[in-house]
Amino acid sequence: MTRYCAFFGSINVGGNRLSMADLRYAFEREEFANVETVVASGNVLFDYDDRPTQGLEELFAHMMADRFDIESFVAVRTKDEVRTAIDENPFADKGEDKRVHTHFLEGQPTKAQFEKLVADHEERGDEEKLALGRRCLFVDYVGGVARTRLTGDYITRRLKHRHTARNINSLRRILDKM
Repeated sequence: MTRYCAFFGSINVGGNRLSMADLRYAFEREEFANVETVVASGNVLFDYDDRPTQGLEELFAHMMADRFDIESFVAVRTKDEVRTAIDENPFADKGEDKRVHTHFLEGQPTKAQFEKLVADHEERGDEEKLALGRRCLFVDYVGGVARTRLTGDYITRRLKHRHTARNINSLRRILDKM
């Protein structure tokens, strides 16, 4: 069995309220093993046969829409991929852990898409720092997430991939529980 984390976007924000107990129960009904939630923002740990994560992402997105009437992007990563999302984040040991984020992407942006994001961002004179990883975007929200203009929609429009983000504090907590 492989240990995974499903990172749900848009859970317990913007009116999409869902108890973690209900989310755990939905996973257990689908016969996933060792189901556990971490933080109330839609992080679900589970064990399952080793398989490509894309199929799991589609299954969970369908489950959210069908059972809870919530449209949600879901990124599924193995324990090794979560560790890599921390280790390869170039801002992890330089910025404040609560301001340094990994955006888990539904696919790998092209170099041109990433360069467009960076160029547009720099043109606005914003202070966030950006780096591209494997199916993830690393961001240091230097001035804080609450005051940034580097919004999820802004990122999605330029990279052409949906995403959900977690800060380094949350990722370390999740990895410790995996």
